[in-house]
Amino acid sequence: MADALTLDGLAASVAGKVLGDGGTLVSDVTHDSRDVGAGSLFAAVRGFVTDGHRFIGEALAAGAVALCVEDETAVPIGRAAIVVPSVREVLGRLASKVHGDPSSTLRIVGITGTNGKTTVAHLIESITAAAGIQQAIIGTVGARINGKPFPIERTTPEATDFQRLLAAMVGFGVDIASVEVSSHALTLGRVDGTLFEIGAFTNFSQDHLDFHADMDEYLAAKRSLFDRCRIGVIWVDDAAGRNIASEASIPIVRAGTGDDADVRGRAITVALDGSTFDISGPGGGARVHLQLPGRFNISNALVAAACTNALGIPWDTIADGIGRVTSIPGRFEIVPTERDFTVVVDYAHTPAGVESMVSAARELAAGGRVIVVAGAAGDRDQAKRPLIGAAAATADIAVITSDNPRSEDPETIVAEVAAGAGNDAITVVDRRHAIGVAFGLAVGGDVVLILGKGHERSQEVAGELLPFDDRQVAVEEAAR
Repeated sequence: MADALTLDGLAASVAGKVLGDGGTLVSDVTHDSRDVGAGSLFAAVRGFVTDGHRFIGEALAAGAVALCVEDETAVPIGRAAIVVPSVREVLGRLASKVHGDPSSTLRIVGITGTNGKTTVAHLIESITAAAGIQQAIIGTVGARINGKPFPIERTTPEATDFQRLLAAMVGFGVDIASVEVSSHALTLGRVDGTLFEIGAFTNFSQDHLDFHADMDEYLAAKRSLFDRCRIGVIWVDDAAGRNIASEASIPIVRAGTGDDADVRGRAITVALDGSTFDISGPGGGARVHLQLPGRFNISNALVAAACTNALGIPWDTIADGIGRVTSIPGRFEIVPTERDFTVVVDYAHTPAGVESMVSAARELAAGGRVIVVAGAAGDRDQAKRPLIGAAAATADIAVITSDNPRSEDPETIVAEVAAGAGNDAITVVDRRHAIGVAFGLAVGGDVVLILGKGHERSQEVAGELLPFDDRQVAVEEAAR
């Protein structure tokens, strides 16, 4: 952990006004009053649901030595504080400063895009491990430091947690960290104060319009990653990617399958047990045997390869690392059953993601049918629901069901998704029953896709988290 800093020093780093004792020593920053400890500065963030200023008393009672506030009148007389116009806007920089600017020591690869972030991050983790490099990963399925799990709550943790985690990585001797960077994280400043060695872009399609005003704003959030990195790796088979690459002010490595790619995949063969292809790029190339099925995973592998090659890892080691990955939790994960059809679970929850899964399954089905079980989450982008239904309808049979309804009526959500799926779609609100229905329709050679929840082990219904793992439920239903 970095040495404690004075409040005066912290305030100067964010152009804040100091109240009270500017010599107060601060060794940690937190936005959550429940996490306050010795030496903590409590940052009173104004959130969407509540205002951190309300918890100042609790934070001080828990031992906070100083505060960061927007409302000067909320600071009790005699208490030390930094006053700024926006606590959220300075939170990442404060946390980075307190923890010794960990991103200046680490080589961080930040991965953004609508789909594929988790797979790219895992492939980079495997490649760096194959190279004998101390490595870490932060993303949707959790965090790991040198292979050991660290639980986190979000794809990209809040700024205080993120910088604390980066500091822990430095303490463990990590050199390269692969980090999923969501559009929420970029918009809300969760990665502020972080310098990325490489920013990677996978693809772009509709998502998160419950948070972003429109697609332009959503893309602008993704694009902003490239304002805080040294090198960009862009998937240029995607139209948005080509646009980002053409306008970037930093060095860009183009990954793709076309002649304009700097890191290019070619001689591609695809099968249910993976793919084989050649990579050519700066300094040479390699033959790659990818055990992850689906053509879309070739693009993920090429992005990961371009990132790690830019970090100086040799092509033969890159191929070795890619080949070591046998599966990624909830990402086109084949679930073993005793049935004569194939069951695949995936996190796909966007129209493009669902359509991509159906396309991949059709390529692998070898003449069999594709049956998809899909739905949409509650309290999220409603506009994409009929589009998910339309994407599901590209399968031979679409079973529309619940995802995580949260506070909404699941029957209403199912109806909105089904509206885009056409008259042939089957609607089954209960998710377990829907999986059973799909299995009852499947015959030998078919592929059943169960989409939307992937690695998740619970279903959120009316404020409750109920145990529900698509993979486990699939095994149980297949055994009936």
